[in-house]
Amino acid sequence: METRTVVSEFTGTLLLVFFGVGAAVLGADYIGVLGIALSFGFVLLALAYALGPVSGCHVNPAVTLGMLLARRITGRTAIEYWIAQLVGGIVGAGLLYWLAQTVPGLKTDETFGSNGWGGRSAVHISLGGAFLAEVILTFLLVFVVLAVTHRVAVVGFDGLPIGIALAVVHLVGIPLTGTSVNPARSLGPALFAGGEALSQLWLFIVAPLVGGAIAAVVHQVTHPPQEPKLVADERSAA
Repeated sequence: METRTVVSEFTGTLLLVFFGVGAAVLGADYIGVLGIALSFGFVLLALAYALGPVSGCHVNPAVTLGMLLARRITGRTAIEYWIAQLVGGIVGAGLLYWLAQTVPGLKTDETFGSNGWGGRSAVHISLGGAFLAEVILTFLLVFVVLAVTHRVAVVGFDGLPIGIALAVVHLVGIPLTGTSVNPARSLGPALFAGGEALSQLWLFIVAPLVGGAIAAVVHQVTHPPQEPKLVADERSAA
């Protein structure tokens, strides 16, 4: 096991959950949907620069699955990352829950920044709609990550489109499901929210993984390993 990459994924996921979900739990009345979306996007952008050169800053099991299917990491590395991400998400949610308990009158039962459909959705989206939304939203995020990174590490300006993609995903997804696109982000808050948040958790684990897998397949077609990076320029000059 490469200790520093595992610690990087654990720490990154912890911070993403604490600050991203924290914006929803503690600041929704003050910053609104736009503020929450930017919080997730900016946190991921900062983490991409801080941790990208170490582990690739996946901080998301769906991204790790995409990297695995794209053959950029081994199965063993994927398993190590998944464990670190899930534990990091739980610890990050635990720290946030601890902080939330110090705020008088703040409701956390069955809410706490968790994801949901039906009565737990701002627009009361159906189960099928929630599944489809999470697949498509995760597809965008994972596809962008795969497209802008050439191996595993996030370097140079790679972090910018990744952060923007996550912010856009949240702008669309928050009214629908609260936006998961990340099983680790959904697991931690659901464990502390309990109730329906836990009973609906399965969708926010399965759908993002499906979206990540589809993104990896499409990426292999649009960005095959043997294809030159500037294929559009070469075609126009032909």
